[in-house]
Formats: sequence, C-alpha cells, structure tokens
Amino acid sequence: MKRILTLLFFSSSLFAQQGPRPLRPVNTFSIVARDPVTGDMGVAVQSHWFSVGSIVTWAEAGVGAVATQSFVDPSYGKLGLEMMRSGRSAPETLKGLVLADEGRDVRQVAMIDAQGRVDAYTGAKDIQAAGHHVGNQYSVEANLMSNDKVWPAMAAAYESTKGDLATRMLAALDAAQSVGGDIRGRQSAAIIIVKAKSSGKPWEDRIFDLRVDDSPEPLKELRRLVTLQRAYNHMNAGDLATEKKDNEGALREYAAAEQLVAGVPEIQPSRYAEMMYWHAVALVNMKRVDESMPLFQKAFKIEPGWRTLTPRLPKSGLLPDDPKLIQKIVGE
Repeated sequence: MKRILTLLFFSSSLFAQQGPRPLRPVNTFSIVARDPVTGDMGVAVQSHWFSVGSIVTWAEAGVGAVATQSFVDPSYGKLGLEMMRSGRSAPETLKGLVLADEGRDVRQVAMIDAQGRVDAYTGAKDIQAAGHHVGNQYSVEANLMSNDKVWPAMAAAYESTKGDLATRMLAALDAAQSVGGDIRGRQSAAIIIVKAKSSGKPWEDRIFDLRVDDSPEPLKELRRLVTLQRAYNHMNAGDLATEKKDNEGALREYAAAEQLVAGVPEIQPSRYAEMMYWHAVALVNMKRVDESMPLFQKAFKIEPGWRTLTPRLPKSGLLPDDPKLIQKIVGE
C-alpha cells in the first residue's frame, strides 16, 4: 500500500507540473514490444489521424517504450519514460499515472520497460470496439475499431511471425488492417525502435524512427521507409567499418544495402545510385579502382549529378587528390 501511495503522489505531482492536458481523439491501433533476443524495444502504430507518430509513440534506449492513444494525453509518454528511467517498472508506472489522471476513462496506454515487463490500460469510455492484449514482452491495443477482432489478430500475427522486431511489429499492424482496422479508415503510421542499452547518444540509439504523416496507404509507405532505413543502417555500418580499417566488413555492408533496394519498384533508383556511388568511393580509397568503375558508371547513368560531384571530393579528402584518377572515374 505504501508503494502504491508513493507512486500515486509521484505521478500526481508530475501531471500537475505539465499544466492543462490536451484531449486529442487519436483513435488507433498500436503495439509496444521488446525483442527478447536483442533487447531492442519499440512502438508501431496506424491511425485515421494526421501525424499519429508525433504524439502516440515514445521510446528511449535502456528505459522503455510507451504508446498513448484514444483521447490521447502525450504526457503519458514523457512521464512514463521519466518514471521508468528512475527505476520503476512499466506496470508500476502505468498504474501510478492512470490513478493520477482524472481523464483515465477515455485513455488507452501501453508501456514496456527494458526488462520486458509490460502492461496496458483501456479506459471504460474509450470508443468501441476497444481493448488490448498483453503477451510475453509485448502488448497490442486498439480503440474505435470496426470490430473486436483487431487486437487478437495483432497478437496472433506478432507471435507467429519470424524475423526482427520491426518485421514482427509491422506484421501486427498489417493483421489489424486485414480484419477491419480503424472504422474511419487510415491516414498515418509510425514506428520507433531503440536499442536495449543507452549509449548516451540518443541519435545513435534509434534503429528506426519513421513516420508517415498523411497517406492513402500508410502501412505500405511505412514498409517502404523501413526497407530504406535498413539499407541506410547497412551503409552506416559500412562507414564505421571503413573507419576501423575493416575493408571487407565495409564492402559486405555496402553490398547488403544495395541488395535491399535494387529493383524494388517502390524505391526510386536515385537511392540505389547513391549507395553504389559511396560504395565505389570506398573501393577507390581501398586502392581497388578497377572494382569501383562499374559502380561509378551505373550511378552516373541513373543520376548524372554524381559525375559532376566527383571532382569536388578530393578537396574534402574523400577521394585521392590525383587528377588522372579523377579523370578515369568521370571519363570524357
């Protein structure tokens, strides 16, 4: 009892510090989850509401993740992360914040912490169909749905899908839509996934942080962006390997990035061209010029601007200051 009273006092004080709380009817379906293998945590969501990701999704590496929706109070995200960062579990945090919230009957919130402890809450006055399901290191929740099959379908899809956390979370969203989804239709979607442990550099701890603010097919667009993000994650890993003089590792990462986007109809060829171009630049700096030439030529064919850029790189130290080499790369 003493611990509950302490939580209630703490959360009431935090809510009071926030001032008036907005009421936004962000009726939607979402999932919060933790990968039991990697420890990565995240939130994924779709809604018929503009820019759902800007207020529903919250996550911090080494701390936890929060989805706050229905007549949404975004302070659940901020306060939830603060309380979990202070050492409280996700269930304790959620309970304390709900008890302190006079508008609890119209809220829907889910939280998971870095240890995989998870809980969810659906207010008694949430617009039906509304409900949630708490599973092993995940929770799915939905309100204003076309039917009550949505959150069970999400849970089944998440549990049965193989792959990394993003793959499984996207499967849950697709399952929700397949059985009816939001009764109003669809408009926006988002996904955020953070690493298990904090590096102290939040910009490096976010594996995915993607939003589709307005689209007739938000989940389709979100999948396209996830594919691109995976590719650029490989590019970043390749750059890091290059810095560490791991040439073969760098080339594997660059090749993996290109393989993800090559020939994908939804991804513009210019994205592929940029990946090939920087792969080629890396090869030149490894003194593997002959291997670089086909990649340069493919990139130039897709986007001629890369040819114009090339002579500018030696001054920035990104290519050797060798006019004959530069001429060989760009051609006549």
